[in-house]
Amino acid sequence: MSERRVAAIDCGTNSIRLLVAADGGSGLTYLARRSEIVRLGQGIDVSGRIADAAMQRTLLVTREYAQLCREYDVDTVRFVATSASRDAANADEFTDGVRRAFAAFGDDVVPEVVSGLEEAALSFAGATAGLGAEARAPYLVVDLGGGSTELVRGSQDVEQSISLDIGSVRLSERHLRSDPPTQAEIDAALVDIDAALDEAEAAVDLSQVATLVGLAGSITTVTAHALGLPAYDSSRIHGACLTSEQVIGSCDAVLGATRAERGAMGFMHPGRVDVIGAGALIWRTIVERVRERAGVTTCVTSESDILDGIAMSML
Repeated sequence: MSERRVAAIDCGTNSIRLLVAADGGSGLTYLARRSEIVRLGQGIDVSGRIADAAMQRTLLVTREYAQLCREYDVDTVRFVATSASRDAANADEFTDGVRRAFAAFGDDVVPEVVSGLEEAALSFAGATAGLGAEARAPYLVVDLGGGSTELVRGSQDVEQSISLDIGSVRLSERHLRSDPPTQAEIDAALVDIDAALDEAEAAVDLSQVATLVGLAGSITTVTAHALGLPAYDSSRIHGACLTSEQVIGSCDAVLGATRAERGAMGFMHPGRVDVIGAGALIWRTIVERVRERAGVTTCVTSESDILDGIAMSML
């Protein structure tokens, strides 16, 4: 059987990520994984438009990813994007830029805004595929992004899911403007977070959870802090199992730090410095609520996520 190569791209509110994988019949082999913070959704919550600078940053990286795909002789590309790429007033400009960048792979490589149900299924498949035998179902997979947060519960497949309009960029722009955030700002953000989680509980039964799994940059960065890593190390972060006390302590430390203090943390991506506080606050609140509802006192961090699910969907 000849080897087939695919490229999965996940373009979110804060970052754009690439996974190149191959399947020669004996399982998935990862050839390249890249992530760049481009802040596509910067200011879009207020303006309703993709900012010119954000557009330029994102399309520049898109062209770099297209070049990598050519170098790896990729057969098929799937480009999944945040709803901002569809709903913004100037979304057509972004779509055209992506189409031009990937013209070598056909005219159908454009930003694909998947439904909430499909996004949940892709994230769940990617996150749970590599969990160790000690992780017990049912799982609650939390994908904490820049503009939204997805909660997905299931065992073999998705059973319940919801997408919430809370994310690290969105809540930072709305509430956490001081350096470090004031208690009044934190309290205002918590009102939004608690309201969103109240909404989530109407759709997802948090009491029926045995393993809590966290994905995406805010959560992996908090995990790096909890592990005391001098630099970001995916091999140490992936599969790390932390107690809820460790997670909450690191969330509080990151949230309470100044931007300068965050920037000095060796594992901190420079593009995450100003929004990680909101991400940590969301994650802390979810961890506390799941502990209260289900008695789950540990959290597993996964570096496998919707990117892996997208790649699997093509193979």
